[in-house]
Amino acid sequence: MPKGSLYAETVRRLAAAGIVVPENPGRRLVVPSLDGSADLLLLRATDVPAYVEFGAADCGIVGKDTLWESDRSVAELADLGFGGCRLVVAGRRADGYQNGVRYPTFLRVATKFARSAQTYFSERDLPCEIVALHGSVELAPIVGLADVIVDLVATGGTLEAHDMVEIDQIAESTARFVVNQVRFRAKYDAITSLLRRLERT
Repeated sequence: MPKGSLYAETVRRLAAAGIVVPENPGRRLVVPSLDGSADLLLLRATDVPAYVEFGAADCGIVGKDTLWESDRSVAELADLGFGGCRLVVAGRRADGYQNGVRYPTFLRVATKFARSAQTYFSERDLPCEIVALHGSVELAPIVGLADVIVDLVATGGTLEAHDMVEIDQIAESTARFVVNQVRFRAKYDAITSLLRRLERT
């Protein structure tokens, strides 16, 4: 299970599928479901693919945006349709990139999504320097660290608060159900049963 923005809806979906998470797991990282049918690992979203790939977890729920940046080999079985957001290129409204103003020759891009950003600009033959950040990337163009950002947006409220605008949309992200390929074959009936229940919620 991913901690963070997907956690609450993941708990609700699992409960509707018959796997009830204790209301207050405290600081525990491995939590048995109340019905005893599963052990739940509470992980940072970025760690979910690794736990699934190496078989420490049979299956997991994680945002598509995490999978874009991960080189872990997991099978993506379903789009669960919640946690929707968009990966976009954005910049300061005053710079006018959204209206067709050309990017600088030496474009700098601030982002938490280095792999996705590099792919996007490479496909458009736009050389750029990726500035990898872990905090609020919206600050980077404001103080001159970067020309544009690549970041996830849901409502666009944070961009608007900093007088920034979307320039282009790269992709859409939602929560995905992923499995370890070996465990999927070994536990096919149990995993597909869980997936069908999740998809009905």
